Amino acid sequence: MAEDKIRMPASFGGLTRYFEDYKSKLEIKPEHVILLIAIIIIFEFALWIFF
Repeated sequence: MAEDKIRMPASFGGLTRYFEDYKSKLEIKPEHVILLIAIIIIFEFALWIFF
């Protein structure tokens, strides 16, 4: 029974390497994203009230 095992080929085991030296040309701070979302919510709420 022990010899009926299926052996998978060796691989990275699901590990992925991300390189830290890559810099994006467009970097957005998390505070700016939260502020943008808040502005959109307020704008949507104002549209709902006035129109």
